[in-house]
Amino acid sequence: MPTPQNLKNHTRFDPPFHFFILPMLLLNLIFSIYVTIHHWPEHWALHLWWIAMSVVLFVMAGRARDRALCVQDRVIRLEERLRLHALLPAEDRPHIEELSINQLVALRFASDEELPALAHKTLTQNLEPKAIKQSIVNWRGDYHRV
Repeated sequence: MPTPQNLKNHTRFDPPFHFFILPMLLLNLIFSIYVTIHHWPEHWALHLWWIAMSVVLFVMAGRARDRALCVQDRVIRLEERLRLHALLPAEDRPHIEELSINQLVALRFASDEELPALAHKTLTQNLEPKAIKQSIVNWRGDYHRV
């Protein structure tokens, strides 16, 4: 069973991505620049191509991660809108669409019991995501975040 999440520990690193893939791609880029500098001008086109491909791989890894997070945020947005529709009183339901993506993502950590009041407070006071998370008393963990 994972450690219960709270405001202080809810952010997450993906060890293979953050601690292996990105460092290796960064080292590849640094090494390609180093080799190009130390072996200039022999095979200059090959070395410049190596630098270009190193940058492409680094950017591609970042974009792939970004796309995964975008898809995940879309799923969270859908889940939270459905959850809000089920839990909010009828007078607040028409205002669900007024919540921003970041507000919905922050509200996902609130328990079912405190969600209606916190959503109403967010709607009326336009709370920032950080303020929403700080207001949560009963934290509902999200252990499957990318």
